[in-house]
Amino acid sequence: MNIYVGNLSREVSEEDLRQSFATFGQIGTVSIVKDKYSGESRGFGFVEMPAQNEAQTAIDSLNGKELKGKSLNVNEARPRDDKRGPARRPF
Repeated sequence: MNIYVGNLSREVSEEDLRQSFATFGQIGTVSIVKDKYSGESRGFGFVEMPAQNEAQTAIDSLNGKELKGKSLNVNEARPRDDKRGPARRPF
């Protein structure tokens, strides 16, 4: 299961996230989304956990918990909607 983790402090590293989620089970990948120009955290990331039940326990346990001064927003990641605005019609 892919898990969305939002409201991350800029100080949170991928290793911090890995440690927070590892107490609930096996971790696949951990990534924090960074601004492509500045390289700074955009305040959210993703954690992949192979076992559905472990992932759900992590979501239930970590949502609303504080990490480095900010309350986490943790839920199942939804597929990205690539529609980035209204479609333009050719005239």
